[in-house]
Formats: sequence, structure tokens, C-alpha cells
Amino acid sequence: MTSQAVRLFRKMDGLFAVYKPQGVHWKHVRDSIESNLLKALNSCPPPAPQLAVQFQLLSGGENSSSKDVVLSPSMVPTLADHPLVTGPQFHKVHVGVGHRLDAFSSGVLVLGVGKGNGVLEHLCKSHVTRDYTLEGEFGKATDNFTHTGRVIEKTTYDHVTLDKLERVLAMIQGANQKALIMYSQVDLHTQEAYELAVRGLLYPHGKSPPILTGLRCIHFNPPHFTLEVQCVNETQKYLRKLIHEVGLELRTSAVCSGVRRTRDGPFKVENALTRQHWTAGSIIQAIAHFSKATRKIRKSGMYKQTAGQLNSSAQVQEQTRSQTEQINQEHVELSSSTSDTVVDRETPFH
Repeated sequence: MTSQAVRLFRKMDGLFAVYKPQGVHWKHVRDSIESNLLKALNSCPPPAPQLAVQFQLLSGGENSSSKDVVLSPSMVPTLADHPLVTGPQFHKVHVGVGHRLDAFSSGVLVLGVGKGNGVLEHLCKSHVTRDYTLEGEFGKATDNFTHTGRVIEKTTYDHVTLDKLERVLAMIQGANQKALIMYSQVDLHTQEAYELAVRGLLYPHGKSPPILTGLRCIHFNPPHFTLEVQCVNETQKYLRKLIHEVGLELRTSAVCSGVRRTRDGPFKVENALTRQHWTAGSIIQAIAHFSKATRKIRKSGMYKQTAGQLNSSAQVQEQTRSQTEQINQEHVELSSSTSDTVVDRETPFH
């Protein structure tokens, strides 16, 4: 019979999302959740101790001179498995981290427990898009592209308008769209490529630089502005530098005052657990809520892995077949050249 702690641990198997605050390292978030889960598991009441038969020696009764031994059986609990003897049942709960966020950034951070750690690998290798909101400020430039860095330049921004900003964003998005088509490795002259592009299913194959799939301004109140970004293979440093480049294109300067991830694949910010909900009960509910998405990620990862193995096997077979054909062709050419040489040598004798 399994204990209550084991039954509780079996429910902690899957993916869930938390909201990482700004200024907090992702390792601190992971360690806090691991500590909370470990406390919940070890605070479960231990199972009832097993009983063992113990014989007690009794006195001989009224005739104290009797040499007969009288034993009385009794059931007593065994304390060999008691937590005070063995210590806590769980010593470590491994929580995996998906696409990470640096200390400057905030937003959705996907974590995994149990078999969810394997699903996290499929999620990181997949080409799911992530959504961000970027807070920018015109008028200055810093050494690390953030508003807290060392100021290296100050500029005017009175000439910047919303229309000019939107034209710059459209230019940047157009350049990234061309990069997406190039790294997607599809033939643009085929119907399949057209349908994928219309449905927004183009994604880069293999390693590629950060690519923006969507970019627009959702708030403009100079010197402050807010951008909404959809991207793949990005880093938070790249997003902060994007704000700097937008300022340069507008003939001014700009710094990033905030990076907030609002979506990571199927995990959205409204379903992310805030700090006061980093408890075992809330995490188990979140894992159950995302169980369907977790199964989809697991199946898609297994499909891609199998497809990759089949493709590599087919490539090896094709390469072997081409090498065999090349060897056979060389053998035929060598045989024909040898035959021609024999004929030429025999011709003078006729």
C-alpha cells in the first residue's frame, strides 16, 4: 500500500507555468518551488506502522518454585520505518526550467516536474512562438540597452511620431519575414509553401538567429512607448537591443525599461501562478489544467524525433544507393575503355 506522500508525488507529473517577477533570478524561482514541494511531501502523515508479534516473559504464578516458562504474545508497532528513524521520505524534487528569463525580465516561465522534464526538452526544441511586451523610452542610450545602465548619450525625440514608428516597425518585420522564409527551407513556388505562409506555420529549420514573426506598437506616449512582439529563438538581450535599434532608425536613441513574456507556446500569462500560489496544491491544479497541452507536446516531440530518425535513415540509404550507382558506372566505363583498347591493339593483325 502506497503512502499519502507517494500518491501526492504521482500527481506532480507534468508541466505548469509561473509568473517570474522582475529582479528575481530564475534559479531562485526554481529553488523556491522545489522547497515548497519538498515540504508538502514530507509533511504528509506517515503510514501506520506495521505490527510485530512480541513475547513477554511472565512469572510462574502462585508456585514461584515452578521452572515452567510462561510467555504471553502481544502485538507491538515496529519503529524501523518511522520518519524519526529513517528521516524524511523525500530528499530532492527536481524541477526543470523551460525557456529561461533573465533577472531583468518578467513573465511566463514554464517548469516541469517528474516526466514533465522530458516534455520540457521537446518544448525547448520545438519552434513555438513566444509573445513579449517591450517597454521603451526615447531620449537616451545606455551601455546595456536598459534604463538602469550607464547613460552614454542623450538625444531629442520631438520629431518622432506614431506614423514614423509604425513605418520603422513594418520595415523591421519585413526583413525578419524574409529571414524566416530563408531559414524555413521551403520552395516558395509550391502550393504547400503558400498554404503554410498563409496559415502562419512557417518556422525555421535547425539553428537560426532570432526571428520576429510579429511586431506592432500598442502604446505611444512620447517618450514612452510599448511594443508587442512575437518571435522565435530570441533572447531577452536581443529584445532590449531591438528597442535600441528602433531608436536609431528614428534618428534618436531609446532604452528598454521592461521585458515581459506574455505567452510561451500554449502557456499564457493569465494561467501562470503568481508567487503566493507557488504551493503544492496550486501546482497540482495547474499541472492538471495543462495536461492536454503536455500530451500534445510529448506526442509532437516523439513524432519529430521519429521523423528525424526516418529521414536520416532515408538519407543514408539514398547516399549508399548513389555511391553504389557511381561505383557501377565507373566499372562500366572502365570495362568499355578496356574493351576499346583491346580492339585497337588487335586491329593491325587483321
